Amino acid sequence: MGGKIDCYLDIASLYSYLAYLDLLRNRPILASHGVTVEFHPTFLGALNQATGNKPPWTLPAKAAHGPFDAARSIARQGTYPNGSPLNITFPENLFINGKTILPLRALHCIKTKFPPETLDQTLLYLFHIFWSPPNLNLTVPENLKSTLLAVPEGFSGPTANDDKKKKLFSAEQVEEIMKGAQAEEFKGKLKKTTGEALERGAFGAPWIWVTNDKGEGEPFFGSDRFHFVYKHLGLPYRDVEVLANGDDPKWGKLWRKENGAKL
Repeated sequence: MGGKIDCYLDIASLYSYLAYLDLLRNRPILASHGVTVEFHPTFLGALNQATGNKPPWTLPAKAAHGPFDAARSIARQGTYPNGSPLNITFPENLFINGKTILPLRALHCIKTKFPPETLDQTLLYLFHIFWSPPNLNLTVPENLKSTLLAVPEGFSGPTANDDKKKKLFSAEQVEEIMKGAQAEEFKGKLKKTTGEALERGAFGAPWIWVTNDKGEGEPFFGSDRFHFVYKHLGLPYRDVEVLANGDDPKWGKLWRKENGAKL
């Protein structure tokens, strides 16, 4: 077995957040099967503009359905990697907060200049700050800078003593990242990554490109298609399954056995 999962995401996308949490949680198991995961900061606004897609809240029917789908999807993830319960609310003005070009460039700078685990922790923290009260607007340079200065080292979810923990970045490193977010190098990297997602068929985020051990690549959209992803990779997995009456998942196949059903 083996393969690669390329996940194109934007911190302004709730379902990118949920897909990110899912992949972080399952990355060690995927690695045991020889599957690597790479995250690509991608500007969702450019994907929408290039493909003619529209944010769900701009369409009345989708806007009415959205809270149901969001609540179910958030409940399914449930927690941060450290076990803390997710606390997700929508920003008051998602359209303004969603113009995430600056933080996405900063993430590309971090991806280039720091170890992979630094990107993982920073991306998780930016998602957390964007989607948790008071939903800080990270498109404002001062807000992005203060957020980068506050990232706790080893962040895997909020704790009561985050303020006392050692920080992931020094003040000098944050200055370097903020300068990088304005540099042509990382402007170019964000454009290139967004263009790559479009070339791979993206019309939204998260856009997940999966290459199996035969070199066959396929696209997957959203945070709830991982059973299809695992099937394409040839991995063992449990699909969604309705249980027979009396078939308690805690007791496995007891009901079928007692009733002479085929196991």
